[in-house]
Amino acid sequence: MKRNKNDRLIPFEQSRKVIYLDKRGKGARDREDIKKENPRVAAVVTLGILAAICLLYCLSIAFFMGYGSRFFLVWGGMAVVFGAGAILLSRRQWVELIPGWLRIAFVSCCIVMALCVCFVEGLILGKWNAKAEPGADYLVVLGAQWKNSGPSYVLKKRLDKALDYLQENPDTYVVVSGGQGSNEPISEAAGMKRYLAERGIAEERIRMEEQSTSTMENLTYSAMLFDKEQDHIVVVTNNFHMYRALGIAKKQGYAHVEGLSAGSYPGMIPNNLLREFGGVVKDWLVGNL
Repeated sequence: MKRNKNDRLIPFEQSRKVIYLDKRGKGARDREDIKKENPRVAAVVTLGILAAICLLYCLSIAFFMGYGSRFFLVWGGMAVVFGAGAILLSRRQWVELIPGWLRIAFVSCCIVMALCVCFVEGLILGKWNAKAEPGADYLVVLGAQWKNSGPSYVLKKRLDKALDYLQENPDTYVVVSGGQGSNEPISEAAGMKRYLAERGIAEERIRMEEQSTSTMENLTYSAMLFDKEQDHIVVVTNNFHMYRALGIAKKQGYAHVEGLSAGSYPGMIPNNLLREFGGVVKDWLVGNL
């Protein structure tokens, strides 16, 4: 029995469209799998690159740049964390064992942490090139490590910046602030006074504060040598440290205070910025800022 073409359940033209749109197969499934895998592969590569960068930077500080503290080991720890993350993500079956809510919570925490770091580093960079008006009553040079051979790199930068200001402003006095650490042959203040005196600054213009062991104490004990509510004070420290130093000074009641930024070693800037992030957060939490 012959069927009329009009008896078809689906017109010929529509049947072609339905079959075309619904066409699926192994190739289509493979393409979808690739799309799902691409973000994971990108994350593995990114974490691997970050791990390598952190490890190389840690080794560079240890063997080539020199260091005053062991904070640089944080970069080694970060390399381990990034490397472990790359290994975990490279095993799809391991990732699938982690509950979805935990993955979302972890990513959210990472995003919040990154935003906090960017915010604080922005504040630090905002005081990076602080400049002071001439005619201050006192400079306060904050202490840093004094070695057997003389001032550390960062301390020398502070002293040279203070020296320039003192030579241009002969009526300004200077307070050199810093005690003696367990790895220092003399107090930082004594070393700084000698450094300035050898370069032509009269000793009667130099006052020493030798008790402090932190930025907070530098500014607290130095304020006993002048009137912090009346005198015009200029705080001298390195660029990466300026935001925190000025913030502490203002919190302590320095009414007329400015900053004078000294330079820092270019290769150590990432390390100094990361360390200073921790210092700012700590001082916020304990109420110093």
